[in-house]
Amino acid sequence: MKLEEVERPVPQADEILVKMYASGVNPADYIVRQGGNEILKPFLKLPLGLGLDGAGMVEEIGSDVTRFKKGDRVYGLPNFLSGTYAEFIAAKATQFAIMPNNVSFNEAGAIPSCALMAWNGMDLGKVGAGQRVLINGAGGGIGNLAVQFAKAKGAYVIGTASQRNFDFLKQLGADEVIDYKDKNFARLLRDIDVVFDASPVPDEAVRVLMAGALKDGGRFVSVQIASPFSEEFLDLLAKKNAEAKMIRRDLDVAQSLTDIAKLIEAGKVFVVISKVYPLEKATEAHVEMETKHVRGKLVLEIRKEN
Repeated sequence: MKLEEVERPVPQADEILVKMYASGVNPADYIVRQGGNEILKPFLKLPLGLGLDGAGMVEEIGSDVTRFKKGDRVYGLPNFLSGTYAEFIAAKATQFAIMPNNVSFNEAGAIPSCALMAWNGMDLGKVGAGQRVLINGAGGGIGNLAVQFAKAKGAYVIGTASQRNFDFLKQLGADEVIDYKDKNFARLLRDIDVVFDASPVPDEAVRVLMAGALKDGGRFVSVQIASPFSEEFLDLLAKKNAEAKMIRRDLDVAQSLTDIAKLIEAGKVFVVISKVYPLEKATEAHVEMETKHVRGKLVLEIRKEN
């Protein structure tokens, strides 16, 4: 990775030009940097900008855009592989929303990608009040938001994490926290309505253990799009009349981010940032992200907030 000066983009009719203040750092970023997985490889053409999501201020609007005006503080998930590690990006207006009014640009930049996956997971899992929801990888960027979204819906939330994250997850509202390394892991899980596997690390054995704890008619949702469900796993779910789903990509991004902003403004959801790096230290951020032990999110600060 290296910083390069390029021409400032010009927004198309349905786009906005965003003066970027912060970009999230996500596992997908280093996967793309390393050459991608089977899903991503066909789309990767060099040179390529990294970064999936971020926050900034509207600098210009395309001729067809009516939702925003210059100076609006926005956050979003721009055009696929458009690269948010940048001072300016042009992106479709439908991929952005007004950011929560009680957070900084750095906090807002950490939200979109992980929040949309967690939000989608709660929707696909049909999470509701009184349900027992198991969130695997609860300490990560997606998982900690899923804990908060599930609690906001009135669910009883069980999170799996390393012991260092137990207190952190209890503070976010988790009712139980289980050490994923515990040899009694399987016996500690029971009567689960919904499993949301938010871990970035696919593990068939863990999938099977969690599916085994589902109630009849339960729901299993995973973020691991590049790791399809095996026939054996699907057979196990079929015996329980349970269903398995991968998170979708065809979300209404603007509406979802607007709904998420309301929860954040109401104090029901908090943004957890592990560390903020300046843009020129993106390499260091990737090194930390690749440890797969980041609590919450890493952020690149592209410019200082006034």
